[in-house]
Amino acid sequence: MEEREPLLRVRNLKKHFDKSRGLFKREKRILTAVDDISFDIYKGETFGLVGESGCGKSTTGRTIVKLYKPTAGQIIFDGVDLASVPEKDMLPYRRKIQMIFQDPYASLNARMTVTDIIAEGIDTHKIFDDQEDPKQAKQKRIYELLESVGLKKEHANRYPHEFSGGQRQRIGIARALAVDPDLIICDEPISALDVSIQAQVVNMLEDFQKERGLTYLFIAHDLSMVKYISDRIGVMYIGKMMEIAPSDALYERPLHPYTKALLSSIPLPDPEHEDKGKRIVLEGDVVSPINPKDRCRFATRCNYSKVLIEKIEGQFVKALTDKYARETLLDPNTHELIVKENQLITEAIANRIEESGVKEFHINRAKCFTEAPELIEYEKDHFVACHFTEEIDKNTL
Repeated sequence: MEEREPLLRVRNLKKHFDKSRGLFKREKRILTAVDDISFDIYKGETFGLVGESGCGKSTTGRTIVKLYKPTAGQIIFDGVDLASVPEKDMLPYRRKIQMIFQDPYASLNARMTVTDIIAEGIDTHKIFDDQEDPKQAKQKRIYELLESVGLKKEHANRYPHEFSGGQRQRIGIARALAVDPDLIICDEPISALDVSIQAQVVNMLEDFQKERGLTYLFIAHDLSMVKYISDRIGVMYIGKMMEIAPSDALYERPLHPYTKALLSSIPLPDPEHEDKGKRIVLEGDVVSPINPKDRCRFATRCNYSKVLIEKIEGQFVKALTDKYARETLLDPNTHELIVKENQLITEAIANRIEESGVKEFHINRAKCFTEAPELIEYEKDHFVACHFTEEIDKNTL
């Protein structure tokens, strides 16, 4: 990686949305869609960005291209911090960074022909203005682009509603390629397509990358497809980057508990595979991205953020006091609530837990709920944001 030059450096990027309510917005509600993430994308590579729906991956892509104004942080593209570039000066960079959108039905203007859709970027950036016949050069370019994405010249004068979803996405790809960009942000470009069409689109993107030296930020939730196309992968969870690693390393040896759970959900085609049925089912509440606390976002669903306290005479109450309960406990006789999940255990509550007759009880690990982990390079090119990466790694081995 030291020999490769980063085309894009994202540093401490934040994108917050103000959802405050009430008269004069007195109730401050800040939705932290992207919260202090950092990563690099190198020239000629495909960087995959994965995570559950709502984790902030699409917002990250839109913020990089400045469809959303970043709240804070740096977006250093080819040595220039786009976050500090005024909107009126962004035009040259918009040619270098293009985007393929998720919904092929909503991303194309229904009132424009295919020619007009593809030509819009060409006209905006005045690409053929220096030619003897700009109109002819532009039309020739449009035909070439259509043929390169598997469409025909005859399609140029049709409207979006006359195409299937896969064909519309091909038009979107042609539109992105029309201005010869360096970086293309692919925002779940295959999620709305049939499986057979997905493979065709992905193979087409790979061919364009080889032919034109393109760089991709490939945003998706299909983990098997991301592995196929990506050189490196970043895993996001509720606005935070949890893990970044080369594709093979991430799939062969994931280190973050959330990554492990994600990868375990990939269906295995072999019913006799040794890992069949070993899916990790996450329990616990998903924390809200609105006004989040300074702690690990995944702590409420992570098995490593809890500690089992076994009942030892004379030590049980002391071990539980001033800790936070990981589980809810009811009195076995009266069914009265003794303690709720995430409630502080006082000495009186600890005594009631002991008197209930339980032989063991789970509490929260304090560090997970009081301190946000930093994304640290655990091994070469393998970054993890977890307080207990070394412990998890040893247990994996």
